[in-house]
Amino acid sequence: MHIIGSPSAVSGAFDLAVVGAGIIGLSCARAAALKGLRVVVIDRDSQASGASVRNFGFVAVTGQERGAEWTRARRTCAIWEEVAQQAGIPILQRGLWMTARRPEAVPILEAFLATEMGEGCKLLSRAAARARCPELVNEQVQAVLSSSIDLRVESREAIPKIAAWLAERWGVQFLRQTAVLSVAPPMLETSRGVVQAGAVVVCPGDDVYSLYPKRIARYQVTRCKLQMLRLADPGFRLPSTVMSDLGLLRYPGYSALAEAAPLRARLEAEQGEHLKHGIHLIMVQSADGSLIVGDSHHYAATQDCFADEHIDELILDEFSAATGRSPPAVRERWIGTYSAAPDRTMFIDAPARDVRIVMITSGSGASTGFALGEDVVTDLFGGVQVGGVQVGEVQVGEGQVGGVQVGGVQVGGVQVNGYTRSLRSGHL
Repeated sequence: MHIIGSPSAVSGAFDLAVVGAGIIGLSCARAAALKGLRVVVIDRDSQASGASVRNFGFVAVTGQERGAEWTRARRTCAIWEEVAQQAGIPILQRGLWMTARRPEAVPILEAFLATEMGEGCKLLSRAAARARCPELVNEQVQAVLSSSIDLRVESREAIPKIAAWLAERWGVQFLRQTAVLSVAPPMLETSRGVVQAGAVVVCPGDDVYSLYPKRIARYQVTRCKLQMLRLADPGFRLPSTVMSDLGLLRYPGYSALAEAAPLRARLEAEQGEHLKHGIHLIMVQSADGSLIVGDSHHYAATQDCFADEHIDELILDEFSAATGRSPPAVRERWIGTYSAAPDRTMFIDAPARDVRIVMITSGSGASTGFALGEDVVTDLFGGVQVGGVQVGEVQVGEGQVGGVQVGGVQVGGVQVNGYTRSLRSGHL
């Protein structure tokens, strides 16, 4: 791997500097490298330690928000297939097993299947589900939504492998243990000296204060804290990533459907404590048979680092209810964190013509990041597609947007620090 370790300024100039080596930063680096651009990735840590490795590794298409988010997820999943093969990343599971154990859940799944988001999905009866995985089907199960288009990797192994692949195959350089102090292309000031780059993408994860805090504050970004557990091998293999009724309220691809209202009312009456703590069930299986189970969601500007045993008990309670089994022994516990915003799943902000701030604000970085990286790089270096949809202009600098919607609808002209910026053509 090409790692820059000099205490002095980096020699040479880059086409693109990416600040942040999580999945979004790596996605932008990949997209730029594939265009033949010279790329440097700068990160303050020696290895990934944030949201990109503290998750399930679940690349979820099924259940993502309808429209641009679902489209990005579909594209990202296809890219994961390519990257996993080239970078030597095992795909440990495929698909989704959404267990519906309340009658009110079934109409949601039927309505979901009738939309374009039902691609690759089918509804299994209790008998059909039991024939496929008897360990997960008890008498409470009404039906199972089975998807074939999602996939799952081991994040803590996949992220380092992507970085190594980018370095070795595409010549991307990594400047680790380095803080970026200021951004003003063609110069970035860092704790190790000056880096020269024609364009910069800032992917700050949940760091909302170090770079462009005023720009980020416009989006009302806060932090979401998660509790997650690793359980011992249950003695059988999961058919896919497993979810339960609570997930139908958590994922907007289901929860936005009119048919979700009756289930919401019932869950509020029966599992109000789970909903209060943002708990839903995701269960995935690692190569050694152990299970990663979670999770909860709590929001605050600054999160504490303490896990609440009551929260873990609620997660394990949902595990038992959804599987009809006592949970295996807990082998590992950890706290996750990611950026969250009240009214959007992501944003791309342009504080200058050659700078983009990119943040996932919904915890969907693994599921949508690769497509988002392509959008950002195309934006900066020519032509633009946001979420797979061609758009015109976006906000840059202090200009006012003329009806912009990133991810779906044609937008109008915009003033960019006194200029008019057209991202369709890529020219100022």
